[in-house]
Amino acid sequence: MNLLEKRFVVTGGAGFLGSHVCQKLTQLGVHKDNIFIPRSAEYDLRDLDACCHIMHAGDVVIHLAAKVGGLWAHVNKQAEFFYDNAMMSLNMVHAAQKKGVEKFVGLGTVCEYPDNVAIPFREVDLWSGYPSKITAPYGLGKKTMLIAGDAYRGQYGLNSIHLLLINLYGPGDDFDPSTSHAVPALIRRVWEAKESGLDYIEVWGDGTASRELLFVEDAAEAIVLATAAYSKPEPVNIGSGLEIPIRDIAELICRQMCFDGYIKWDISKVGGQHRRQLDVSLAEKEFGFRASTSFEAGLKKTIDWFIDSY
Repeated sequence: MNLLEKRFVVTGGAGFLGSHVCQKLTQLGVHKDNIFIPRSAEYDLRDLDACCHIMHAGDVVIHLAAKVGGLWAHVNKQAEFFYDNAMMSLNMVHAAQKKGVEKFVGLGTVCEYPDNVAIPFREVDLWSGYPSKITAPYGLGKKTMLIAGDAYRGQYGLNSIHLLLINLYGPGDDFDPSTSHAVPALIRRVWEAKESGLDYIEVWGDGTASRELLFVEDAAEAIVLATAAYSKPEPVNIGSGLEIPIRDIAELICRQMCFDGYIKWDISKVGGQHRRQLDVSLAEKEFGFRASTSFEAGLKKTIDWFIDSY
């Protein structure tokens, strides 16, 4: 697909990931007037009419909008996470078919994977069990989009692809303590401890859980590559392929932020799914994506952005 000839609708295009995706498109030569970003204040994507309305603006839809949050939000807002993401997923796929969109690019999540699947997670194992209980409502809400995409491809020929995204970090991330993921939450915690003169930070769990993390600019590159070159029904993992223990992440953040205090691990609090790592070989095979940013380099850019912004 020649992206320069297309008009785009990018839901969530003003957000953390979406802004980087739009930037990648413009860097490739897509004119900014050919990228429509529907704002949540004007378009509630849980409403089918709103979804149908925005489809008039594009040939290609990149659906990034989602209700997201950290562990606290997943524990306390499970119904909202399921309903909002499932409704957006169903409405967006249905509207894309109804309005004759040329291609629908849906962003899924690692939370769609079963809780006890073997490491690294392979796309063929996506249906081998139930997701981690804590994040299952979010994961299954997003998985609804994969099911809908397959159904509408089968009945109507909709060109719908589904990308399974690992946890992101980078400049512009969400640093709100009530909604942020591990990396921005830890960065803010260290910053607040330094500002308050504390000699420790508190972290949920025991530090042995691990996460795979992908720098947001790499994620944006993968999405644009898949939009241009991938049209198969099978979902594709998007990640770095590198698994890092939470303890190592926390200690590296402390070092990069010159924090000399200690880490107090609260083992009474939930730590989420114990391990997450994707098999990323299919993305490289199908559309040539391989993450290029090391975690240390990406983390430094993220910390520098946070300090400059706060």
